[in-house]
Amino acid sequence: MTFDVLLFKATLLVYSVATLLYLVGVITRREQLGHCAKWTLVGGFATHCIALGARWAATGFPPAASLYEALSFFSWALVGTYLLFDLRYRIAALGAFVCPLALVMMIGGSAASKQKITVNPILDSWWFPVHVTLAFLGYAVFAVAAMAGVMYLLQERRVKAKKFSGLFFRLPPLDVLDSINYKCLSFGFPLMTMGIISGAIWANSAWGGYWRWEPKETGALVTWFLYAALLHGRLTVGWRGRRAAIFAIIGFVCLLFTFLGVNLLSGGQHTFRSFGE
Repeated sequence: MTFDVLLFKATLLVYSVATLLYLVGVITRREQLGHCAKWTLVGGFATHCIALGARWAATGFPPAASLYEALSFFSWALVGTYLLFDLRYRIAALGAFVCPLALVMMIGGSAASKQKITVNPILDSWWFPVHVTLAFLGYAVFAVAAMAGVMYLLQERRVKAKKFSGLFFRLPPLDVLDSINYKCLSFGFPLMTMGIISGAIWANSAWGGYWRWEPKETGALVTWFLYAALLHGRLTVGWRGRRAAIFAIIGFVCLLFTFLGVNLLSGGQHTFRSFGE
């Protein structure tokens, strides 16, 4: 077992503990468990940073060229984004929704092949790390928005049913969740836009064309239009609350399909298989 894989497994273990602490803390409403979960997650994130750095050093390329690396990178970006939002909102309940998603990605990565691949020289460009970083940060921000959307729908249901007990007191107020949704959209949309632009520039330098209408490019464009519609609705029509939450969830489902479904089910030059020589 290589050093980077060993660190990956250590990160997976720490994320598992953090997820358990978050969930138990929310269920029992014990703030101490929330604090323990946060610092456990910080430790796991630090280990994850070292693991990705070790993988990059071992392969010579950004750790996102294979399914194993991409899922690990996505999980890293998601945890880092959540920790940044936690500095502002300090909502342990959000961690109970975000951490399981990051953990599922890590488990998926652990089941994928960890073999180092040799990246096609034609793709060896500094646009590679730029595009990957922008894209995955955008994905991570939209993932947080989707989890906040799920929490919003759960909380709204309890408010309408006038069930002011149990889960109601464990979830943040509706206006706070809507604020998180809007903040995520405000940060995620520019990141996604820059990710698409940088990807087009990278494609032109590698293949001589900015846009080839391949499945992943088409999926990314459809997802971009969904989030553009949501942003337009919030800024001009005043979309808030339930509608914004549902749009955030639908957008993230489309994003996941573009990231995983198109990659695994279709061909083209934007799949993990195309990175190798």
